[in-house]
Amino acid sequence: MELMIPLKSKGSKSMYEQIYEYMKEEIRRGSLAEGVRLPSTRVLAENLKVSRSTTQMAYDQLVAEGYVEAVPHKGYFVLRIEELAEAEPELTGAFMPEREEEQEESVIDFSPRGIDLTHFPYNAWRKVTRNTLVEDKKDMFLTGSPQGEPALREAIRGYLHGARGVNCRAEQIIIGAGNEYLLMLLYQILGPGQVIAMENPTYKQAYRVFDSLGYEIVPVEMDSWGMDVKALKNSRADIAYVMPSHQYPTGVVMPVVRRQELLQWAGSKGNRFLIEDDYDSEFRYKGKPIPALQGLDKTGKVIYMGTFSKSIAPAIRVGYLVLPQTLLGIYQEKLKFYASTVSRIDQNIIYQFLTEGYYERHLNRMRAIYKGKHDLLLGQLKKLEEDFEIHGENAGLHVLLTSKKRRTEKWLVEKAAQKGVKVYGLSSYFIHDHDSSRPATVLLGYAKLSEGQIKKGGELLWEAWQGQNVLL
Repeated sequence: MELMIPLKSKGSKSMYEQIYEYMKEEIRRGSLAEGVRLPSTRVLAENLKVSRSTTQMAYDQLVAEGYVEAVPHKGYFVLRIEELAEAEPELTGAFMPEREEEQEESVIDFSPRGIDLTHFPYNAWRKVTRNTLVEDKKDMFLTGSPQGEPALREAIRGYLHGARGVNCRAEQIIIGAGNEYLLMLLYQILGPGQVIAMENPTYKQAYRVFDSLGYEIVPVEMDSWGMDVKALKNSRADIAYVMPSHQYPTGVVMPVVRRQELLQWAGSKGNRFLIEDDYDSEFRYKGKPIPALQGLDKTGKVIYMGTFSKSIAPAIRVGYLVLPQTLLGIYQEKLKFYASTVSRIDQNIIYQFLTEGYYERHLNRMRAIYKGKHDLLLGQLKKLEEDFEIHGENAGLHVLLTSKKRRTEKWLVEKAAQKGVKVYGLSSYFIHDHDSSRPATVLLGYAKLSEGQIKKGGELLWEAWQGQNVLL
């Protein structure tokens, strides 16, 4: 069959989004009936005069959301969706959705914490949720393994080994409700009285957790390769918290030489460990993925942490620890009485999402979406290159702008706010008051913004900052 899809080359939505939304509506209305075979991605691309990757992204989205089925060697077919008829839910007696902080519609918020939820595979998530509860599985409502369901831990192990180069057994993985809980559990394993070195600037939520637990925290300055190992050696710390694959917030990717130096530091003393927080390694837009530090560890010195908050959604609240063998023994001896903080139902949903291919398709789609936003933002920032240096690009979900002129961070933030744009100063990520002589730097997150908002935000920032070099 041939599809005539009206496309707007100058529209606010990308080509693949227009194709996806048109076909979705056709399926919902019944214009594309159950069982209809769709044109191949190649044929559709030729008919619409777009790239094949564009039509492939649209089909991947439809497959992930359950509108279309991909049958190997046969093609793409429309699925039955009667049970997906949309209706407003009855909210009486139900949880009311929590609203995000109210803000004026005119404000463009370049928050580095946001993610794109408009492309979340809701129908795929509904499908695996229904599959989990399709039968009366009484065991789903029992507590289960304190470390997390064995099947899910094995699925995570397989993913980490293939995608991140992590070497471990499923027995070394502990699943928990968010990184805060896992860090508190790690406190029970490592014991009190530790001195912890943290990159400066750093992820402040981890700092707050360590600080609340009573640990002494030593900020260690960074160079262009990451945590300064010479400064680390002089810090008195035996635990170092690092983000080698994409440091937050600076975006530094730690080269292998510095990784080996950290491993040598950890290996020089029996009770030294590295905590590797691999929070958003899935999103890299240039070159090959950077393998995890844990994959280089031959002596059991790296505690690996991961999360589904960036790759799926923050509300999932599921993270995991990979413990080296020595610490796993302590956990099993002293702490296995702690019940799992993630329900078996949620664990089963994530297990199916991983093993049935939805997670991989979702990641591939989101990489393409985020790369499009990333490239668009960098294009918008080109006109600011005379006044700013751009850092942290090609990975993650934010970039940094460092002023080349005599401006303060406060001035940059306030001038942007006057134009209805929120940007975030780097100074708030330092453990203590930062050196005010540092060049002013701001963070721009783009994940949750639409392409239109990114374009408008770039224009407004140029208006706010162009030609201004007065120190206020």
